Amino acid sequence: MTMTGALRTFTLAACAAGFSFWVYTFWYIAQLPVGDGSGFQWMAEVPLTGITLICMLPALLMSISNRALPVAAPLAGAGLVMYALLWMQLLTEFQPG
Repeated sequence: MTMTGALRTFTLAACAAGFSFWVYTFWYIAQLPVGDGSGFQWMAEVPLTGITLICMLPALLMSISNRALPVAAPLAGAGLVMYALLWMQLLTEFQPG
């Protein structure tokens, strides 16, 4: 496999994982207890959607068109890291108590 093929494969896999995780977060937040009924738990989707629009979507479009792969791969990787860091913080916020 060439370097271009490896970058494209990584970028597509990272984008697939990122988009799948983003969709999963909607399901997870919908399963949370109502709490005070304000619906503020849905505010967690704002930064998650921002990561999707700023990192994952451009990386996906660049990898599909096979352009700027040296930019797309780190962008997708950075998106996954940002998802992980943000989700770790959100899980502590979602704990009862």
